[in-house]
Amino acid sequence: MEWQNLLFASRVTENREAFCKKVLDVSDRLGINPDWLMAVMYKESGLNAAAYNAQGGAVGLIQFMPATAAALGVTSDVMRRLSNLAQLDYVYKYYYPYKGRLNSYPDLYLATFFPRALGWADERVIESGTLSATTIACQNPAIDMDKNKQITVGEFRAYCYKGFSADVVERLKKKAVR
Repeated sequence: MEWQNLLFASRVTENREAFCKKVLDVSDRLGINPDWLMAVMYKESGLNAAAYNAQGGAVGLIQFMPATAAALGVTSDVMRRLSNLAQLDYVYKYYYPYKGRLNSYPDLYLATFFPRALGWADERVIESGTLSATTIACQNPAIDMDKNKQITVGEFRAYCYKGFSADVVERLKKKAVR
């Protein structure tokens, strides 16, 4: 794939060519469709490396939570100041442990949102011992599409495609070329 053909490439405002080429490289190393990575970053941050969510302190291209940034060896403040190119190194480092399990765009996005749910059945409610289903749903009202204060894996998968045109959805349903 040529870098210019990536989904949302035109939305990249800094280092467009270098950034898109690096997305292609990162995606190749992870064995994923590069459009998946672009779509996750577009939905999470609008492809803005300096994006910040005051509600939970998430920062950057894929909205790294403070604990996640720390686990990757960097603070949220430092992450937020990194260029989009430099952040892609941390994006790769974050997804690398899931390599081989990222078989679809929703899988990649789920690894971003709630990685322990990778492989769960669609009807299973997303929750953990420390985060109740209600807390997760209240913090993510756009994903709780039926507004029942819980998010199922299937509901999350449907949310992944929400807001995209039919041609974008078609591209996101394509597997990676390996």
